[in-house]
Amino acid sequence: MSFTELDANGNPVGPVVDGWSPRPRPSHTALEGRTVRLEPLSTVHVPDLFAAYSADESGRMWTYLSVGPFSSEADLGVWIAPLIPSEDPLFFAAVDKASGRAVGIVSYLRIDPVNGSIEVGWVTWSPLMQKSAISTEAHYLLMKNAFDGLGYRRYEWKCNALNLPSMKAAERLGFTFEGTFRQAVIVKGRNRDTAWFSVIDSEWPALKASFEAWLMPDNFDGEGRQKKRLQEFR
Repeated sequence: MSFTELDANGNPVGPVVDGWSPRPRPSHTALEGRTVRLEPLSTVHVPDLFAAYSADESGRMWTYLSVGPFSSEADLGVWIAPLIPSEDPLFFAAVDKASGRAVGIVSYLRIDPVNGSIEVGWVTWSPLMQKSAISTEAHYLLMKNAFDGLGYRRYEWKCNALNLPSMKAAERLGFTFEGTFRQAVIVKGRNRDTAWFSVIDSEWPALKASFEAWLMPDNFDGEGRQKKRLQEFR
């Protein structure tokens, strides 16, 4: 990073952030896309979510999460109930607009209005939305709301440093790897080194254009397969 100013002691200092004021907090408001709608998480989503998560018969999707897998709809409901009113993390259910069914959960968290930083997390996509336009559009809607709607400066992604699919997903979506926090937390009794990624506001316009180009209907064939990869639009 280059610095163009020195303080009175001759030390380099960062640029002034002109006109900055604390940002609004995100709210329990639905975010509407072409293939997916992110709805405030509710008990009404539990049956659909349990059915969607049950498609993961091996429980692989829960390996790097601090919860799950869930053996019954009731158990899933017990986990979800206290998440519904939470403000941070702020949870959404991802609803497939083609079927009208909830197929995953995601949240904002570590919400810092004073500094304009917000994280996406609890990305709990069922097999019904993994590697799909639905999952990519869900991330686009969350980023767009954070940068365009709320005016945040920084958007974060963190994951277990052993979770290669999550790290590849972050890079595909345009996040920049920032480093690894060693022995950051203990999850399910095991050490977790945490990999950090981010997108900042100056990068968002180009990323936004690439998302919108990739999501156009003419980029998909009759089977819903992409014609061009997201990275090819950047």
